Amino acid sequence: MALHFTSEQRLDDGVLERAFTLGEIPGILWTPGSASAPAPLILLGHPPLGLHKMYPRLVARARHAAADGFAAATIELPGSGERPRWAAAEQARADLRRAMEAGEPVSDEIIDALILPLVDKAVPEWQAALDALLSLPEIGGPVGYSGGVISIGVRLAVVEPRIVAAGFFAGSFVPRAMFEEARQVTIPLHVLLQWDDEGNDRQAALDLFDAFGSKEKSLHANMGGHTGVPQFAGDAAAQFFTRHLK
Repeated sequence: MALHFTSEQRLDDGVLERAFTLGEIPGILWTPGSASAPAPLILLGHPPLGLHKMYPRLVARARHAAADGFAAATIELPGSGERPRWAAAEQARADLRRAMEAGEPVSDEIIDALILPLVDKAVPEWQAALDALLSLPEIGGPVGYSGGVISIGVRLAVVEPRIVAAGFFAGSFVPRAMFEEARQVTIPLHVLLQWDDEGNDRQAALDLFDAFGSKEKSLHANMGGHTGVPQFAGDAAAQFFTRHLK
């Protein structure tokens, strides 16, 4: 798939932001303003809420990355944003909402339907984006993966040898099958957990961390709900990437 830049703007801190399409997939690339050598790359994962809705958080993360000398990039997830509707995903989301509104436990069937097809579709797209981005002269690697749906990150960490470190946010549902894949992950990991996350099964997050096969893995747990991540937690994640990508 060919990557075509569709717009560009220079942000006030000198970061160059360029929108692109990869085939039918929209994405955004941010590169540091003062890069002389090709920059390492951080892939910015996000939940399936659409790039437009996620933009303020994504651009803040990208600016932090650029300040540390990294390029950052993201792509729209299947069935999200401007991409064609995906009936099976919408059905799974509706089933999830129904269970949560009724105060029922979320079943393995719902979690599998919600996450596994998304992982199967999204991971090859991230890999195609990586092919295209690494062919640009201003990007040199190595590559890190940060945030987003944790199961997508787990699969990428297993199948994509160009990703050498990952920062995960333990705030999404994890199908049981992903625990098996987690045992195959060997790259350094930095995992962030909000202890009182209303939508997250804390025990499942701890079990997943336990399952990771990485020799270097650290779990950073902070009090508070899903959106209450303290500023210093972001700083610690940034130091992790500087250690492994520089």
